Amino acid sequence: MKKRITTITLLVLSLFTTLYSQEIPIENLETQLSDNTQQYSKSILVNEIKDIDVEHIALTSKNPILDYNKDGYKTIYLFVKGNGSVIVQDSIYDIVPETIFLPNIKDITIKTAEKDTLHYVKITSKLTAQDLLDLKEFPAESTQNVYYAKFTDCVPYTEPIKSPNTVSRTILPNKIIPRIAMGTVQTKGPDEVGAHKHPMLEQLFLGLSENNCVVFADDAKVNFPQHSMLHIPLGSSHSVTVDKDEVLYYVWMDFFLDKKGEEWLKTHNVSDDN
Repeated sequence: MKKRITTITLLVLSLFTTLYSQEIPIENLETQLSDNTQQYSKSILVNEIKDIDVEHIALTSKNPILDYNKDGYKTIYLFVKGNGSVIVQDSIYDIVPETIFLPNIKDITIKTAEKDTLHYVKITSKLTAQDLLDLKEFPAESTQNVYYAKFTDCVPYTEPIKSPNTVSRTILPNKIIPRIAMGTVQTKGPDEVGAHKHPMLEQLFLGLSENNCVVFADDAKVNFPQHSMLHIPLGSSHSVTVDKDEVLYYVWMDFFLDKKGEEWLKTHNVSDDN
């Protein structure tokens, strides 16, 4: 009888583990649109991170869009494919693949180059009462001017969990939007980003051109291709590997639970030359 109870207990535990084991949520961006599609939008990883909304948007050259940014929110645009421009008041900013853009004003117009399709990820963050107070302490040039940069033009850094072959860049410093920072990681296999934890922040990854690697989080793993987006489970021990001759190239997006958590960014070592 005791042996039978033990067997049943093990079966129940196995079932519980299967049902409740950690997974890595991932979604692919639809970058191949039908010929008659002029505008496309889809919410990505809905309700994965509190107060963070993510949307994939695609525009053809026939359909510019006027975009509005709501009071009490901050919006980040990550342009991943296609060429175009963003018009802010009387200024025009040229857009190429892998560009970050923060308008820091209410209204902008986004246009696609002739005979092209522009794909971008729009990330909207709801500001807390503390965020609004912190914004007043940030430099005016960070909160009132357009922030605009091509990923490859951003400041590089090193980190103990990455090999010397890895190129990492900060594409969004943490003094532009409270509790948010972003960067890129790029290397060629065989290589890896070593296992680490950061329970003080939520994190999204966005696969860039040619990215083809594997992401691990505790006992879970998922193939991570280009133009896909995933959520690292909060507090998990996670790592990334890339096989020989394959490319690892993605954006990491850190959403800190509170201001104190931003101390994590001190693990990023920036050379004095930069």
